[in-house]
Amino acid sequence: MIEDMETIDEFLAGRSTDVEEALRKAAATEIMPRFRQLAEHEVDQKSGPHDLVTDADRNAELYLTEALGALLPGSVVVGEEAVHADPATYEALQGDAPVWIVDPVDGTRQFVHGEDGFCTLVALVRRGVLLASWTYAPARDQLATAVKGGGAFLDGERLFAGSPEAGRDLVVATSHPDYTTDEQKRALLGLWTDGVAPRACGSAGLEYLAVARGELDATAFSWEAAWDHAAGLLLVEEAGGAHLTLGGEPFRITGGNALPFTTARDAATARRVRGLLAGA
Repeated sequence: MIEDMETIDEFLAGRSTDVEEALRKAAATEIMPRFRQLAEHEVDQKSGPHDLVTDADRNAELYLTEALGALLPGSVVVGEEAVHADPATYEALQGDAPVWIVDPVDGTRQFVHGEDGFCTLVALVRRGVLLASWTYAPARDQLATAVKGGGAFLDGERLFAGSPEAGRDLVVATSHPDYTTDEQKRALLGLWTDGVAPRACGSAGLEYLAVARGELDATAFSWEAAWDHAAGLLLVEEAGGAHLTLGGEPFRITGGNALPFTTARDAATARRVRGLLAGA
């Protein structure tokens, strides 16, 4: 059992490449052989037509659950598909053990449609603190990593989110309307104003990567699922970005956030987008 943060720091210093290898193997074994090769019986709906799951999702999560648990004895895994099967699994985020948060195929809709805009997301968290993250886009052969206090990197190159260019419209990726309440829809309407160019989001993990790279100014999301946000939040933080909920507080991975929330290239942009969402 992992006893303290120093032990986790030692693990990250010595075994991060093993985590990367696990992601690559999961993708090579379970995801990419099915890319543009999915049979009809390998695709199912969960909550609706925009919420899909495939055999690639299920099998990649099983692979990563076994591999990551073996790498860090005493840790537990909270995966999207496991939580769908047993919602009580999500409660591990409230415990003391280190938790691997796994989204085996983020952007399943894109994956099903044969588009390359999907990724595998893994984050390591303990007691609500994000410690490390991995964002792997296998169809693009891109791997982004972040360690708390150690920076964000894409394929070994340091990422800096920077700040939006003065005078240019802010480009903000927003939640799909199917995943918003009426109250959240009203908040998101605040982005339809001069100086802002909202657009629908794709894979959340890749949108976060775009923010960390300075290619997207901000996101405005209306759901809390940890597997969609954990890896990207740390990636953006370590690239110099910031995040705020509708209530003006940083997003908590353990839940209970005022939604929608924004993640942005810098703190000033996060405040600006949060103000628009709040009608300020």
